[in-house]
Amino acid sequence: MQYKNLGRSGLRVSQLSYGAWVTFGNQLDVKEAKALLQACRDAGVNFFDNAEVYANGRAEEIMGQAIRDLGWRRSDIVLSTKLFWGGQGPNDKGLSRKHIVEGLKGSLKRLDTDYVDVVYCHRPDASTPIEETVRAMNWVIDQGWAFYWGTSEWSAQQITEAWAVANRLDLVGPIVEQPEYNLFSRHKNLANRSLVDETLRKVNGLKPIAAELGVSLAQLSIAWCASNPNVSSVITGATKESQIVENMKALDVIPLLTPEVVDRIEAVVQSKPKRTESYSRGVLSLTFLVWTTWQ
Repeated sequence: MQYKNLGRSGLRVSQLSYGAWVTFGNQLDVKEAKALLQACRDAGVNFFDNAEVYANGRAEEIMGQAIRDLGWRRSDIVLSTKLFWGGQGPNDKGLSRKHIVEGLKGSLKRLDTDYVDVVYCHRPDASTPIEETVRAMNWVIDQGWAFYWGTSEWSAQQITEAWAVANRLDLVGPIVEQPEYNLFSRHKNLANRSLVDETLRKVNGLKPIAAELGVSLAQLSIAWCASNPNVSSVITGATKESQIVENMKALDVIPLLTPEVVDRIEAVVQSKPKRTESYSRGVLSLTFLVWTTWQ
């Protein structure tokens, strides 16, 4: 396992990480989670991602209990969570100071830890002034509840605005962006996600490439994400230990992605976004990318 700096920080994270989305609490209990987390650690994974909204908080509870039962040293792992959707009340969602403070307190309790290494704004919040969000994120960092903060599914303009506020107020800006990024989705805020036939066509087009390399489609896709030099870590998902083992083999596929192979992949997926002037101006590198495997 290789380790890279997470975004604009000195924090070292494993090139492949593990996320609890749609698994912990929905499909897996604590016993199963312990087995998966230990399989990740055995493979060198040190970065584990969660969110207050996953399984309505149950995913954080399961991860926290599993880590406690496994007896891991807290300093050996990197934990992250995301805030935005915390409940049904009018102040239980969004990026107001109230929800950031109360939401993170709730996440820490569920994770059974004194701090997270990274706390993300799970989505942008048009109803809250960006200065309020930046100040609140810095406040929780000052309290020792988090070491860094980042964004998820924010536009380049929104990230730039957050940094402008942070610089003006001499505060800490977001170190990292966590967008949806995979072979089929490199456009942020894609409107239509129901293109099933088109996606299946692309999957079928990738099968011969994966077969020639002697790898699975999941391994090819993870390797493609991880090969991007701007990617700090690729979040993988799994419900079985065997899937984790297979996912980790994707690291061995990266050297096989020659320029010729990448060109063939690009010809199939045709997902490369066209950069416009407004998109190019003031862009923060997208240094933390997401991939959920299919198995």
